[in-house]
Amino acid sequence: MSNIFFTSDLHFGHDREFVYKPRGFENIYDMNEAIVSNWNSVVNPEDDVYLLGDVMLGDNEVGIKMLHNLKGKIHIIRGNHDTNSRMALYKESYNVVDVNEGQYLKIGKQSLYLCHYPTYTSNLEKSANLGEHIINFFGHTHQQTNFFNEIPFMYHVGVDSHNNTPVAYEEIIADIKKKADECYKFL
Repeated sequence: MSNIFFTSDLHFGHDREFVYKPRGFENIYDMNEAIVSNWNSVVNPEDDVYLLGDVMLGDNEVGIKMLHNLKGKIHIIRGNHDTNSRMALYKESYNVVDVNEGQYLKIGKQSLYLCHYPTYTSNLEKSANLGEHIINFFGHTHQQTNFFNEIPFMYHVGVDSHNNTPVAYEEIIADIKKKADECYKFL
């Protein structure tokens, strides 16, 4: 049985301390290798992974090498560092299924809007049925918390808040349900 994972902002090859130091690394090489190792420790070849932008920055050759080392069937959403030339390289990668600007995805009864940027897609009206909300999964912010402004229907999937590892869909939904329950106590 395959699983579905989400992540963003790998920033392979982005040799700046403000990227790798907050993630707990002394240099870009250690960060690149840890992200690949962590990814491959949870993702199997038959799993789908939605990578919500900023795959790499800097040397495209290094970035593509890292991308090719990742397990799974990868779906890439464009981030602000994903140039047209990088998008073309992603499309040519054997492990990349598709490349999009943004994507609406339905898993069971749950509607998701996948985008690199945080996007308001639902209001906070109380509903016992989570499926009545369109949930935004996003990256870009490099925040170390999972929710944008504590809104339960805007979930940060970036490596910065998930120990440099893709996060499973079931884990995200459980986290969102818990946050929604906390928020609704005050509505």
